Amino acid sequence: MLVLWLAGIFASFSLFAPRNATSLTVMFLCALSFAAAIFLIVEMDRPLGGLIRVSAKPLVDALARMGQ
Repeated sequence: MLVLWLAGIFASFSLFAPRNATSLTVMFLCALSFAAAIFLIVEMDRPLGGLIRVSAKPLVDALARMGQ
């Protein structure tokens, strides 16, 4: 649902903004930052797989110490 709201906001800004290099650059940077934020949220949903991976070794080491 949030993505639809963001798409609507960007669509309305691009319809009513004057066409110049500054507004196009700002719109591109805002769209890129929102896309990067959504990408990071999706990637952090599965920390052991995907492009950004977190090692499970510290967790295994902690469990081994707790078992002693």
